[in-house]
Amino acid sequence: MVTPAPGSTSGPPRAGGAGRAFAVLLVLTGAAGLLASWVITLDKFKLLEDPDFVPGCSLNPVLSCGSVMESDQAEAFGFPNPMLGLATYAVVVCVGVSLLAGAAFPRWYWLTFEAGCVFGIGFVSWLQFESLYRINALCLWCCLAWLATIVLFWYVTSLVVRAGFLPAPDLAKSFFAEFTWVVPVLHIGIVGMLILTRWWDFWTR
Repeated sequence: MVTPAPGSTSGPPRAGGAGRAFAVLLVLTGAAGLLASWVITLDKFKLLEDPDFVPGCSLNPVLSCGSVMESDQAEAFGFPNPMLGLATYAVVVCVGVSLLAGAAFPRWYWLTFEAGCVFGIGFVSWLQFESLYRINALCLWCCLAWLATIVLFWYVTSLVVRAGFLPAPDLAKSFFAEFTWVVPVLHIGIVGMLILTRWWDFWTR
């Protein structure tokens, strides 16, 4: 449930909070992403210290965290990607905790938060493509971060649309009001099918 700030008038609301369920979702998705980033960061440091180190989630040729960590894509900005996750997912947790405490944020804050989520889903989508079709391996902890980011993106988008922070037709507002859960489920299902078909021979042999 979206909670508008007191004194809201016609036009885009100037500020607003969110319901407890949404706040808890932010805390959970942020914590999941933070956990994944933390574990990957630790394993990356161990790999730098010892080139022969094998991460615990390197289970087979497909589920191979080590292959992903050693790829160029794992340092897209010149430093390990999970270090970026440590900062961004921590922000998500902080926003969720603030909402649980009754905070209401201005419109610009919500739009900035949404912009961060757009960057996150775009970055994750690129990493998914690279993992499946360039690196040819999956990292289970990365998959957890992907899952968290997908859920986070769609629910934050739903909130900013329903609250009127982001201009959208009434049809979109009505859809998100009733069926927000459908979109992340479909998104995750599509990614799952891509993973399944990419290594179909490996999974079925």
